[in-house]
Formats: sequence, C-alpha cells, structure tokens
Amino acid sequence: MHTHTTRLGISAGIAAGAFWGLVFLAPKLTPGFSPLQLSAGRYLAYGLVAAVLVARSWRRLAALLTWREWRTLAWLSLSGNIVYYLCLAQAVQSGGVAMTSIVIGLLPLAVTLAGSREPGALPLRRLAPSMALGAAGLACIGWDAWRSPAGSLAGLLCAVGALASWTIYAVANRRWLARLDGVSANEWSLLVGVMTGAQALLLAVPAFDAAGPVHSGAEWLEFVLLVTAVAVFCSVLGNALWNHASRALPMALMGQMIVFETIFASLYGFLWERRWPGSLEAAALVLLVAGVVSCASAHRR
Repeated sequence: MHTHTTRLGISAGIAAGAFWGLVFLAPKLTPGFSPLQLSAGRYLAYGLVAAVLVARSWRRLAALLTWREWRTLAWLSLSGNIVYYLCLAQAVQSGGVAMTSIVIGLLPLAVTLAGSREPGALPLRRLAPSMALGAAGLACIGWDAWRSPAGSLAGLLCAVGALASWTIYAVANRRWLARLDGVSANEWSLLVGVMTGAQALLLAVPAFDAAGPVHSGAEWLEFVLLVTAVAVFCSVLGNALWNHASRALPMALMGQMIVFETIFASLYGFLWERRWPGSLEAAALVLLVAGVVSCASAHRR
C-alpha cells in the first residue's frame, strides 16, 4: 500500500509539472498584455472556476475552518499565486522562457533546504553537493543574463523573486495539508483558488484601467480564452495534482518533483523559440538536474 501511494504521488507530481510548464508560455502568447493583466485575468478565472467546483461542499468546509485557516488561505494565495505569477510573467517577458524556467528549476533544492528543520530532515552538510550544483547552474544563467541586454538581468531578478515566493508557499502549504482534518487536498486547492480570485479583484482595477493600451475585440477574446485555459489546466488541475503529491510523499521527495516543471517548461520554451539550448543554458539544465539527483540520492542513503 505504501509503495502504491508513493507511485501515485510521484505520478501526480510529474503530471502537475507538465501542466505548470505551460504557464511559462502564456506571457509569450499574449505579448500585448502586461504581467499585471495576465495575473489578474488568470486568477479571476481561477477563482470563478474554483467557486463553481467547491460550491457543493461550501457549507461543510465553512463550518470546519476557523479564522486561522482563512487567514492562512489568504497569504498562501498571495505568495503562491499572485506574487509568484506577477514575478514569473515579468521574468518571461523580460528574460525569456528558457532563463525563467531554469531559475525556477532551483525550487527542488530550495524546498528541501526550507524543510531542513522538519523531523527526519538531513543535515545541511549532506546536501552540500546538491547545493553546489544548483548554485553552479544559477551562476551559468546569471552570467548569460549579465552578457545579454539589461532586460535579461531584470528578468533574472524577477525569476529569483518568483523562486522565493513559491518556495514559501510550497513548504507552508505542505505543512497545512498535513494538519487539516476533513478537508481533502482538492478542496484545499479550490479554497485557495476562491481566495486568489477575491484578491485578483483588487488587481483588476489597476490592471484593466481604461487609460491603458487599447486592444481589439479579437485580442480580448484570445486573452480571455488563454487565461481561462491556464486557470483550468495549470491552476485547478495542476494544483490539485500537486496537493495530492504533497500528502502522499515526504517533504524531501516532494521537493524533487518540482524539477519536472523545469524540464517541461524548458522543452516548451525551446519548441516555441524553435531552437536548441545554448551552451550555458544546456550546462545550467545539466547542473540543476544533477543537483536534484544528488539530493534524492542523499535522501535514499
């Protein structure tokens, strides 16, 4: 039973990474819209879809949750969705899909380090090789961005901000899922979606200011269809799969699953740009994957 649960958790983590990788293409598909508009649109759609799906269980969940849980949902939504996607969208538009996805590839190591104080966690000296490999991968991307136009460096800084924001979310969300009773992983994900949608209402006012750029009806239709697709596949399905993996796997192994987001996002990015990775990009990917393998090996030992 334990092996079966672990396999299902790993499969869910891989599938979540495949869905999340699509997020990196959205800013490229709508270049005329700002990161603020993309974030507001995506999470308004996420909130609406989540509200419809959780409506049947709303009374039961509202009776189970205290003010502390609602407050946690609020800041989990802010750090894991609003702030994260604002930084990510700006990073993609400024520095490109490949650079952003590779920086986000540090998440497995970041989550493992953030959870290093949990019971049974490995001492940091055992993680030194994986941390060194991850740092070398980030150095490759940093050097590549430094040699590129100024926008790439700004994109790198935004990508690092997204990395920090989602690391906080992943660790805190996993800890809350472990202590919740009577709330399934999917229901918790939908509640985060409802809270995110409420926060996105505040973003909508400055995002869709009438004084902003004028778009045609076809452009707005394309935008609405895109953010709705991202909300359904990346937020609703991807987050539900990730919450299942978070409950099925220990923190150390759960953290390693995030590397599949980087792998899929990099693949999508190179296909979109119709090119092979550059030498520094390839080196960074190899170093990041090696860091994850080293980290997983340390935990097996």
